[in-house]
Amino acid sequence: MMAVPALLFFGVFALVPLVGVVLLSFVSWDGISGMSWAGLVNWFNVLGDSMTYQALWLSVQVMVLSWLVQTPISMLLGVFIAARGRYRALLGVLYFLPMLLSSAAIAIAFKALLDPNFGMSLAFGIEAFAQDWLGDRDLALYVVIFVIAWQFVPFHTLLYQAGVRQIPASLYEAAEIDGAGRVRQFFHITLPQLRYTIITSSTLMLVGSLTYFDLVYVLTEGGPGNATRILPLDMYLTGFRANNMGAASVLAVLLVGTGLALALGLSRLSSFRRGSQLEGA
Repeated sequence: MMAVPALLFFGVFALVPLVGVVLLSFVSWDGISGMSWAGLVNWFNVLGDSMTYQALWLSVQVMVLSWLVQTPISMLLGVFIAARGRYRALLGVLYFLPMLLSSAAIAIAFKALLDPNFGMSLAFGIEAFAQDWLGDRDLALYVVIFVIAWQFVPFHTLLYQAGVRQIPASLYEAAEIDGAGRVRQFFHITLPQLRYTIITSSTLMLVGSLTYFDLVYVLTEGGPGNATRILPLDMYLTGFRANNMGAASVLAVLLVGTGLALALGLSRLSSFRRGSQLEGA
């Protein structure tokens, strides 16, 4: 009985909207006039559109590159901040400041900093900074990934900090007695003990990569051209710019399906089981 309120909340705010989106994927609707049944036409159009696969490929790139950038940085910062010390606590507060800012505010700030006319090029007087970071097709996606990492590394650092502080100090004391240095302690104690934290962080990071919209929209609006038109942004532009809510609903269903498959795949791959991290020590 205790789970009933949670189940009702989940059903009303998750399952009902999802069913509505699935139904919308089978109708023709511009968001204003009346709806008409379209059957599988929207699905055939979306799945036959090269833009869908380009947006999906860009989303995969953002997902993989974000993980490769954020995971090692977050882990090292988490291990560093987990140690006791006043200066580390102060640095921890500074690291977590991006968590207090909205994605739109961060995107506006970086868009101004990266402006080739009055951004970093004038602030630092370095000519190399004067290039059009967000207007270059070869650079725009990597700049977006950098900004995403700047925003979300603090959150994952917090996860790793909590994970490290759960590791018993006796393991490190025994390693020191055996003559193990800091590097060996990290690879033979810290890293194995953080495996469930790594799984949790990676799941949140990879599945969360499918929800990036506001930051990318404010930074580039999917440009230059379609260089940063990831799947969530493609869904928005299809629905509210092209006024094709049916096709946008198809993209939404694809996003949900991809996220669920990814989360279930990570759970199966990790062979997650009940118990403490210490079981694998």
